[in-house]
Amino acid sequence: MKKMRIVVKIGSSSLTNNKGEMDEVKFNDHVKAIAALKKVGHEVLLVSSGAVAAGFSKLGYPARPVTLKGKQAAAAVGQSLLIQSYMKKLNPYGIIPAQILLTRNDFSKKERYRNAYSTIMELLARGVLPIINENDTVSVEELTFGDNDMLSALVSGLVHAEQLIILTDINGLYDSNPRENPLAKRLNQLHEITDELLVAAEGTGSKVGTGGMKSKLIAAKTALSLGVRVFIGTGEGEQKLLKILDKGGDGTYIENKLLTTVTNQKQWISLHSTVSGQLLIDHGAELALLSKGSSLLPAGIYDIKGTFNKGDVVEVIGKNGLLGKGEVLFSSEELKGLMGKRSDELALSSIEVIHRDKWVRI
Repeated sequence: MKKMRIVVKIGSSSLTNNKGEMDEVKFNDHVKAIAALKKVGHEVLLVSSGAVAAGFSKLGYPARPVTLKGKQAAAAVGQSLLIQSYMKKLNPYGIIPAQILLTRNDFSKKERYRNAYSTIMELLARGVLPIINENDTVSVEELTFGDNDMLSALVSGLVHAEQLIILTDINGLYDSNPRENPLAKRLNQLHEITDELLVAAEGTGSKVGTGGMKSKLIAAKTALSLGVRVFIGTGEGEQKLLKILDKGGDGTYIENKLLTTVTNQKQWISLHSTVSGQLLIDHGAELALLSKGSSLLPAGIYDIKGTFNKGDVVEVIGKNGLLGKGEVLFSSEELKGLMGKRSDELALSSIEVIHRDKWVRI
């Protein structure tokens, strides 16, 4: 089997019992399966939920807290318990885990995004198992990933993984809710995530975790857009992850032949950057951007909206609306004196406003 870089996402429901406490049998099963993946030479990253679920009972909560302060307090206790458990269970296999706690800010800030990538790649190069979770203790609602399904998709894209495995307590995706409809049919393979599937997935989820099946579909759609194949399902035993890679998993495979790897720079522009302004362009510039793969030049710009600096990300607007986003090489003030002018009228060594390598079509 080809050696691959694999992201495994384990949800709260796959780590805990019905009371929300850590389930040792489930936990051991996951650890053995991860060890089996690494034993045959695969690079593995683990996105693990369970901090809130592991911590809330220790604080005296009868069930998973619903308030932000309750969740954050439970995560503060539970995250240390979670990583301690992983360290103890992985030690007999000679696997060193590394804890990485991320927030949306770590993705939205370009330097922090690059640093996260560099750190993870160094850990993988040294054979370490990165264990990634959202930093629930300090996250605020407006700056969260929503759930670890989306975090796992974004991490998969960041490290250019070949496969994302989302383990859950339901064996794949169905055409309707299998808990309500006994005739629901499982979808063994998908090539795209449609709006109809997202509607059908409403309300299918776990009592313990934050992400239902719809969140997993949205995450899978994001991962596909970044060139990563996805599996959503369940499994048991030491060989379960290897079986999934060998197309024998109990769940749904989501992939197609047109997957294309997206550079980290374009991922950041497309998914994480903050938009600082807009450039309005004419038909010729639109044609050059969309059909010819060209960079955006000053001659095609006829209006500027907002105030921005060199290196900021702006939206590009054509005749019929938003075309895409890109990182500008001039400030808004500089562009006011350049827009509409032909290249031979500008005494500049570099005249691209947005280079094609820093441009993402929407």
